[in-house]
Amino acid sequence: MTPAQNLAAPLLEVRDLSRHFGGLVAVDGLSFSVQSGAIHGLIGPNGAGKTTTFNVISGFYAPTHGQVLYQGRDVSGMKTARLAAIGLIRTFQGTTLFKEFTVLDNVRVGCHGSAGAGFLGRVFGTDREIEAKARQKAEDLLEFFGLAELRDEIAANLPHGHQRTLGMAVALAADPKILLLDEPFTGMNPEETARMMELVRAVRRRGVSVMLVEHDMQAIMGLCDTITVMNFGALLAEGTPDAVRKNPAVIEAYLGTANHAA
Repeated sequence: MTPAQNLAAPLLEVRDLSRHFGGLVAVDGLSFSVQSGAIHGLIGPNGAGKTTTFNVISGFYAPTHGQVLYQGRDVSGMKTARLAAIGLIRTFQGTTLFKEFTVLDNVRVGCHGSAGAGFLGRVFGTDREIEAKARQKAEDLLEFFGLAELRDEIAANLPHGHQRTLGMAVALAADPKILLLDEPFTGMNPEETARMMELVRAVRRRGVSVMLVEHDMQAIMGLCDTITVMNFGALLAEGTPDAVRKNPAVIEAYLGTANHAA
């Protein structure tokens, strides 16, 4: 990031965020911010509260306390569809695709989230121009993600890595300003991981900010500008990959255990 980006107001900000489930405190007074143009990682041990934090940011849960600010606007508790309409898009650990659709049709469906074509208009053919633009946009995205040769393949027939890539293409079709990626490298071999890392960088080069929850430490350390570390629902540490890697509290709580397990 440039110095100007660091001085700018954050694109996404979490302020004193808490989420309770009965007597369980899943997120506990968490605060951090994501700058425009950044790749920002959220890590921590299993049960640290990462996924719950993502769920609150993306509108699946309302916060018990605190705020989520997006572009300076309080969006706490706003529904997922409304957040997507203003550019906050989230992918899921389990790839969410129309498995019986072709690769191209999956991305075309994603395009309609931002195209403005109504159902009746499509049925009666009055939105043909919008349909044509959506198809061209989908074709361009398949080219960008290296899936153009698979446009007519049924999504269910794709190998795991290609399904995750297609999920990214569908998300990008909705014109996000920030993309929340939930464990994008899960189940990938080293070659697929390296390819996905380059795709995340390419998405950033298109002007989309990225925040990701991930357990693959090599990917996180190789991608992120800033890493936020959670433990027991709270902020444990934050900083550059190098600073986080050397932080004694992080090593004790997470990295040391992860390295030992590896």
